[in-house]
Amino acid sequence: MKIGILQTGHAPDVVLGELGDYDDMFARLLAGNGFTFATWNVVDGVFPDSPAAADGWLITGSKHGAYEDHPWIPPLEDFIRAVHADGRPMVGICFGHQIIAQALGGKVEKFRGGWSVGRREYEIEGEHVALNAWHQDQVIAPPPGAEVVGHNDFCAYAAMRYGDTIYTVQPHPEFTAEMVDRLIRHRGRGVVPDPLLEEAAARLDQPTDSDRLGARIARFFLRRA
Repeated sequence: MKIGILQTGHAPDVVLGELGDYDDMFARLLAGNGFTFATWNVVDGVFPDSPAAADGWLITGSKHGAYEDHPWIPPLEDFIRAVHADGRPMVGICFGHQIIAQALGGKVEKFRGGWSVGRREYEIEGEHVALNAWHQDQVIAPPPGAEVVGHNDFCAYAAMRYGDTIYTVQPHPEFTAEMVDRLIRHRGRGVVPDPLLEEAAARLDQPTDSDRLGARIARFFLRRA
């Protein structure tokens, strides 16, 4: 099964040689399931010709806001709607979660409650899971037809399903402790409040359930294959 990765941002330069870009992180997360991957850097204006260019689609995280005025966001929303109409499986993570909601009629904002960074605990599909987060933006109003399947006290719409073809989550199953550490040191300073960064750093050695969520994403794709 060919998974098309729509890359909506790039990892900080300091980690590219060590951890790779976001598409590399997802390839590692979903390894062992027989997938092949192709990446389109939509953040740089590179788009697939049609939903048929892959069997399933995955939209990555980004430092950008879904509501910001970037030339690549309207065509990305158009493509999301085309995939939705086509019925191919699509998964969105963090920014991907947000832009899918926005494209289908929901609302995304810079959350007044501030940032969520590092290891956080969620209820997703009836299970208690710990995952790494890195966001201030949130979905604040789901689109029509979205089923909310995950939340915590900070993020009311942390995971959503749209029928049996779209699955999205706000936290980052592809982010390892090493990636969070690099974000703390190279992207968070001066942007995220220091106490939140210190708290995230103190939790780096605590386990997450990224593998479990990665397996769930893989099953979602394969069930639709």
